[in-house]
Amino acid sequence: MLNGNQTPVGLRTRVAELASNPNAKALVIGVTAVAVTPIVLPMVKPALKATIKSGVTLYEKAKIAIAETGEALADIAAEARAEVQADTATQSSLHATTPAPSPTSVE
Repeated sequence: MLNGNQTPVGLRTRVAELASNPNAKALVIGVTAVAVTPIVLPMVKPALKATIKSGVTLYEKAKIAIAETGEALADIAAEARAEVQADTATQSSLHATTPAPSPTSVE
């Protein structure tokens, strides 16, 4: 059905016009995704599940490794503090036991 000033538009021309419209592209992509998801999801689900499982496993291993590294660094820091305190105690005990030089009188 054509009005007085309309010309017939072919299917290819109409599809080309729709393809140039970004809103139409988004609509087509959305409708396609909704239509294809129930078909593709059962095929992709095992691979997706394995990928997520691997990610969770890697996360747990990384968390354990970070905790062990933090514990090792805390141990090293505690040992360093203990050595500094021991050196300080040794130096202070040496100063306490060493007699002070007696002043010599010059006549």
